[in-house]
Amino acid sequence: MKLSQFKFKLPEERIAKFPVDNRDESRLMVVHKKTGEIEHVMFKEIINYFNEKDVFVFNDTRVFPARLYGNKEKTGACIEVFLLRELREENLLWDVQVDPARKIRIGNKLYFGEDNSMVAEVIDNTTSRGRVLRFLYDGPHDEFKKALYALGEAPIPTYLKRKACAWSYDREGNVIQIPFDQKSATDTCDDERFQTIFAKNEGAVTAPTSGMHFSRELLKRMEIKGIDSAFITMHCGLGNFREIDVEDLTKHKMESEEMFVTEECTNIVNNAKLSGHKICAIGNTVNRALETVVGTDHLIKPFEGWTNKFIFPPYDFNVADSMVSNFQLPESVQLMLTCAYGGYDLIMGAYNLAVKEGYRFGCYGDAMLITD
Repeated sequence: MKLSQFKFKLPEERIAKFPVDNRDESRLMVVHKKTGEIEHVMFKEIINYFNEKDVFVFNDTRVFPARLYGNKEKTGACIEVFLLRELREENLLWDVQVDPARKIRIGNKLYFGEDNSMVAEVIDNTTSRGRVLRFLYDGPHDEFKKALYALGEAPIPTYLKRKACAWSYDREGNVIQIPFDQKSATDTCDDERFQTIFAKNEGAVTAPTSGMHFSRELLKRMEIKGIDSAFITMHCGLGNFREIDVEDLTKHKMESEEMFVTEECTNIVNNAKLSGHKICAIGNTVNRALETVVGTDHLIKPFEGWTNKFIFPPYDFNVADSMVSNFQLPESVQLMLTCAYGGYDLIMGAYNLAVKEGYRFGCYGDAMLITD
């Protein structure tokens, strides 16, 4: 298929800039693959489509405050630094992305914090945008990480067209943005909402957004109904949001992401599958992870490593019987996987309906359940 086949008209006002007040009270469009029937419900009603011993598979990666702002030595130019991954703990080396990239060269120093307390030196120029920084810090590694993360902010997507913040609401229900240093105990902020409540293993620079709809109350209701949970870890990278620059999708290369599938997870998923129960992938990252580790017997195996699996139509899925996905932006890799799972014509038709019906799109938007 071609990139242009995943274009659709999405009005700016349909992109959710902030989440709904309660995680499980976003809207949920339920798309039935076999009949083409479409239902409109609240997300908290998702458990009505599953039975005891069915399994929800979640991604328990934890987002860290990856976006920092520093100043270049001598010129004082403001540089956005996006932490991608720690390369070598003992040398405080980090793989980063910088903007504007043209201003940063090997040997430059960057200063962070109001008192310039954190300093980094550029030691490698790996790509046109990527860099390797060595942080200059004299102290234990855990203190360094704490100090570094204190300077960062939640890495919300750039398409939200705002900086990470806290917020509250006025009497008319309009959002009031609040600086972090003025946040009160009753305010909400990106640091807490751009994260799932079951986030555990640190390493993601963007959130597995489908999982953000699950509240503690909803997880408890799942437990009471007997729906089981399994957890994979895929550290979501920026490749999920980068624009695809080729029309022929077979030529697109996904960036590799680190992932872990434990033996406990494989036992839960395989036992349910062998017993005839449903497997629901909560999000595109989970579906990609499951398809990375599935064997010819349609069972999954433990795994530690990296994947750059890119899924677009046509594709035959081997594990999940259902999947949940947020409403994605045009020409995104997430939309392509969703179309591969639900069928191109059915999903694109559902997306056009979602625009007409006022569904919210993007990381803080509403969700779709694709099931039989």
